[in-house]
Amino acid sequence: MANITAAEVNKLRQATGAGMMDCKQALVEAEGDFDKAIEILRKKGQKVAAKRADRDSSEGAVIAKVSADSKKGAIVSLNCETDFVAKNESFVALAKDLAELALNLNSKDELLAANYNGITVAEKLTEQTGVIGEKIEIGAFEKLEAPFVGSYIHHGNKIAALVGLSAANAEVAKNVAMQVAAMGAEVLSYKEFDAAYVAKETEARIAAIIKDNEELARLGNPLKHVPEYVSYAQLTPEVLAKAEAAIKEELKAEGKPEKIFDKIVPGKLQRYIADNTTLDQEKALLDQVYISDESKKVSEYVAANGVEVVGFKRVAL
Repeated sequence: MANITAAEVNKLRQATGAGMMDCKQALVEAEGDFDKAIEILRKKGQKVAAKRADRDSSEGAVIAKVSADSKKGAIVSLNCETDFVAKNESFVALAKDLAELALNLNSKDELLAANYNGITVAEKLTEQTGVIGEKIEIGAFEKLEAPFVGSYIHHGNKIAALVGLSAANAEVAKNVAMQVAAMGAEVLSYKEFDAAYVAKETEARIAAIIKDNEELARLGNPLKHVPEYVSYAQLTPEVLAKAEAAIKEELKAEGKPEKIFDKIVPGKLQRYIADNTTLDQEKALLDQVYISDESKKVSEYVAANGVEVVGFKRVAL
């Protein structure tokens, strides 16, 4: 039997991340042949991976990286089975390495086939499945290119976001990326919504409020406001003119003098718009209330800083 030294065990451990005992056993089985020991550990990983293929890998680390010139960014989600593994320093370091690799690649498949210290990323994940004893896989891959890209990773590596701006502004990019991470927008502007989608959402959202109001009425609680619309896409000039006229009629009925209408109507009209654009506020980034200054929409915050948002990506576990 080959005489296995502590230095040889440590070298194999550094190369594979496997535990000391696993490394020693692999070297003993390989009779001291380093490359053969690595192959033994990989085969072990393949066996573990096959056994755990149907396991749920809903935990992990979501990492965003931006290139040195700030013109492209990537997000990679490295998934595992438990939060304990997700918080492991070596696991997070691997996720960061993969996100760095992703900067120069275009898809999840390219990343899996990419070289990682002499083996493919796919082989590395199989190897780590054997080392850790949990299913390890890439859950998400996102890429963004723009004149300037900024990123944000939420504490705990559970959510990451990228934001592309029309010009360099690191502070705005980070702040808007935080907005994306926190509020979970799906499109840039309400203008991207399909008419059929808006119609479907209008019906569903109004029906949900009416149902809630039935329960609130039964309990004797105040009812929720039932809007007519859910997106600015529906607020045509005719709709807004009709709303303004209704506001003025309401003020007249309250006995308010017409000479002060110009001080009251704009605020009430803005409230009407807010009440009838809930879809935009939830799903469209630029139409959301800016979380750091609720007196502004994200579009207003960005415009005030002389840039435009040209794209964004978000990944959450």
